[in-house]
Amino acid sequence: MTVEQNVLQPGGAAKHQQTFLNQLREITGINDIQVLQQALKDSNGNLELAVAFLTAKNAKVPQLEEATYYQTALPGNDRYISVGSQADTNVIDLTGDDKDDLQRAIALSLEESNRAFRETGITDEEQAISRVLEASIAENKASLKRTHPEVWSDSPNPYDRKRQDNCPVGLKNVGNTCWFSAVIQSLFNLLEFRRLVLNFNPPANAQDLPRNQKEHRNLPFMRELRYLFALLVGSKRKYVDPSRAVEILKDAFKSNDSQQQDVSEFTHKLLDWLEDAFQIKAEEERDGEKPKNPMVELFYGRFLAVGVLEGKKFENTEMFGQYPLQVNGFKDLHECLEAAMIEGEIESLHSENSAKSGQEHWFTELPPVLTFELSRFEFNQALGRPEKIHNKLEFPPILYLDRYMHKNREITRIKRDEIKRLKEYLTVLQQRLERYLSYGSGPKRFPLVDVLQYALEFASSKPVCTSPVDDLGASAPASGTLPPQIPPSTIEQQGPSSSEVPSTSPVQRSVIHKPFTQSRIPPDLPMHPAPRHITEEELSVLEGCLHRWRTEVENDTRDLQESISRIHRTIELMYSDKTMVQVPYRLHAVLVHEGQANAGHYWAYIYDHHQNRWMKYNDISVTKSTWEELERDSFGGYRNASAYCLMYINDKEQYLIQEEFNKETGQMLVGMDTLPSDLRDYVKEDNKRFEKELEEWDAELAQKAQQEKLLSQIPRAPAPSPAPVQAGEPEYLEQPSRTDISKHLKEDSVQAINKALAEQEDRGPEAIMDTAIKLEYTRLLKLAQEDPPPECDYRLRHAIVYFIQNQAPKKIIERTLLEQFGDHNLSFDERCRNIMKVAQAKLEMIKPDEVNMEEYERWHQDYRHFRDTTMFLMVGLEFFQKKSYMEALLYLIYAYQNNKELLSKGPYRGHDEELISHYRRECLLKLNEHAAALFESGDDQEVNNGLIIMNELIVPCLPLLLVDEMEEKDIVAVEDMRNRWCSYLGQEMEPNLQEKLTDFLPKLLDCSTEIKGFNDPPKLPSYSTHELCERYARIMLSLSRTPADGR
Repeated sequence: MTVEQNVLQPGGAAKHQQTFLNQLREITGINDIQVLQQALKDSNGNLELAVAFLTAKNAKVPQLEEATYYQTALPGNDRYISVGSQADTNVIDLTGDDKDDLQRAIALSLEESNRAFRETGITDEEQAISRVLEASIAENKASLKRTHPEVWSDSPNPYDRKRQDNCPVGLKNVGNTCWFSAVIQSLFNLLEFRRLVLNFNPPANAQDLPRNQKEHRNLPFMRELRYLFALLVGSKRKYVDPSRAVEILKDAFKSNDSQQQDVSEFTHKLLDWLEDAFQIKAEEERDGEKPKNPMVELFYGRFLAVGVLEGKKFENTEMFGQYPLQVNGFKDLHECLEAAMIEGEIESLHSENSAKSGQEHWFTELPPVLTFELSRFEFNQALGRPEKIHNKLEFPPILYLDRYMHKNREITRIKRDEIKRLKEYLTVLQQRLERYLSYGSGPKRFPLVDVLQYALEFASSKPVCTSPVDDLGASAPASGTLPPQIPPSTIEQQGPSSSEVPSTSPVQRSVIHKPFTQSRIPPDLPMHPAPRHITEEELSVLEGCLHRWRTEVENDTRDLQESISRIHRTIELMYSDKTMVQVPYRLHAVLVHEGQANAGHYWAYIYDHHQNRWMKYNDISVTKSTWEELERDSFGGYRNASAYCLMYINDKEQYLIQEEFNKETGQMLVGMDTLPSDLRDYVKEDNKRFEKELEEWDAELAQKAQQEKLLSQIPRAPAPSPAPVQAGEPEYLEQPSRTDISKHLKEDSVQAINKALAEQEDRGPEAIMDTAIKLEYTRLLKLAQEDPPPECDYRLRHAIVYFIQNQAPKKIIERTLLEQFGDHNLSFDERCRNIMKVAQAKLEMIKPDEVNMEEYERWHQDYRHFRDTTMFLMVGLEFFQKKSYMEALLYLIYAYQNNKELLSKGPYRGHDEELISHYRRECLLKLNEHAAALFESGDDQEVNNGLIIMNELIVPCLPLLLVDEMEEKDIVAVEDMRNRWCSYLGQEMEPNLQEKLTDFLPKLLDCSTEIKGFNDPPKLPSYSTHELCERYARIMLSLSRTPADGR
């Protein structure tokens, strides 16, 4: 929306004038308010033209680069927004010095803008919003370089998507919508705003009103926002999908471009839409009085601008919503506010005769919800593009705004003058201190105290009477003596003359310097320089002076530092008196941006006022947080993350965060009870659908279990196995629990007990158990410390070997050993039964604070995960050796994904990543060759089979090879597979084959358009520890005898 259009609306200029000026300041980097105002005036209020005028004057037009994708430092994260710039048929070359090109570009821009407005009634600013929404909906079709395809995009198990207790509900990122999630969650957690949205009733005569652009957009959006808020209140899902609300935003505007969405811009526009929606309702319900808009009452305030313009005083009141603040050059929020409230030459405001210009802003009315927009982007005129400001900016959890209030302006001016005087004095003191701390006139400077100390040390050193060079010459060997008139460097440069120094003469050859061998420092030469000549009297006087001067400098330095600290403290406490802490605002939400100016990710920290803790809302993830984590992510200065928007609420207005109470019973309303009846029914219906998902999942699992049970009872020929098994092929069952695994440890436990009995036959069960545990631990420790061949992985023999190698806590290992000896499998004879009972008693005696059971379960879960990964790898390799590549592929994919997760926790958590990567890659290459051979056959059935292999196995797996750009062999393999199919394009073939190839190739070349999730991992056989170790050794030995095909 241009300023010119805004003036046509009552009260529009007062509301948006400052916003446009701040946008111009941010984009161009120009701070002169008069220059900005003149540019807006010359451009008739068109922001785009104003920017063109300003940048054409002040900047060299940068050279346009090729189409570029700007990405964050984590291009693999699918929540990160990536912004592309594509070639256009109407591009005008601005790289030269031709001013006509620039004018044509501006004219073309104005023509496009005006035509779009005439045709659709949609402003440029509204089109900018639509561009990001189009990009959001289209994210799933983005390039692989800008997405992070995973094997498990969404868990098929609805229990993984089930809300836990009363945990806050997250918002699904439906494609570059992290900005939407951050803003909506921040507003939703304002209980007063939540109530306004939930209790909003569309106008009764909405159907009779003119269906203008605003109504067509705002009322449906309000309906979907109500539904979304209702789901956030009462859904049984862990997170909900905001696609319908985003779709309405998208449908409200039309654009073919895509652009990074700005949180403050979206918040501003969102509040405008909500204001319009509530205005329609307010006008319907007014009773002769001017209607009050709750959005305006909640988010908009007023400030008084008092100033002088070219010697003439002025005073006017303006309305504001989000208050913009510059970040660059300031260390904390108060400094930003002070700079924003004062513009120009302040002294001119208090003088009668002055031609200077300047103004002050004073808040006359603060909104209950005060939002600060932190301008962390500036326009780099040299590069011709915006850049993010990563400077550190601190902000407090409680912000007192008394000093900025109009009613306090007299006392504030006095304090500002005092602070200004103190800061000027502070500058003088700091300059004086700097002279003491950085003394000298050259490029290198040192603290004066140290200089005096060094001088004192030099003077006090042992005097010598000879030159160090003479000492070295006198101590040199006779055979290497050089003429004293010729410096050594000259000899080295000229070299020995062949006539003067014959090569046959061993005595007169040139010196060969061998550091630390021949050129040794004489023992009487001092290690540090020292005066040649100094008398005792001179030394005494000099030492006295240097000691005195050093003491004086130390005292002066200390006095300066103490004075500076006192002034800092005085400035900090300047506004701490009672009269200046009457307007407290509490930090409610911080919207954080991570990335650069053109791309990044948003999330929000929101304060839970009832639990008194911070929560982190990151799309579907909602977790507890701390002020320390918020500081680290929000203040900036450490990495690419920093606060971009701060939302404060009036700490005295408790209705903003107060829960609702039943008017009849007085009890607090929570959850579904806070919803109107229509929304309650809507949420109940959605919860029923989710409960049905859970029931269907349970039924499916029960049916699978029943089928497996029936199949296991039917006699059948054994399936082909990668290796023979003595007792036939094992049934495909769930993996054994820790107790099941402990059955395989019975033999080890009995051996340890027998050894302990042999050593201490006359001792009681407790002593024997202690000895047995020590013996068992010693055995396992020895295994953990050995370096076995690849086929012998001792981690598979016992969990404790795995724990020791990965440095598990001692308490975890001790409890695991007690569980081993307390297992019921040891109850087969009296001696073992007694030891089992002692171990069980000791387990019961362990207090909860002695062993962290969550950590204990995590370690054992990781070990089960390791065994599962081993079996995925083992079965996959067995299928690979049998040339059953289709069966092998899925096992190897899961082996690689699981193993990568394990290795992220430690180098000894998993298996050789290169080994798994090699066979996964080989599987894909062989399947690709097989599918290509089927396609070349020309037979319809075989061609279809080949394309099925490609579409269902190869194409979904390619993103997994491309996701890690460090794996060069994987990238080469993908290119080989693609090249094989692209080679068919130049060949003659039947029309039906050409049609199938044309339909298939886009999927192969752009995997992101059809990424298949491998929802269910293949079932694993249930092996005992002995069987697992034996089969693993067998397959690894066979690999060592097989050529690795270049691995």
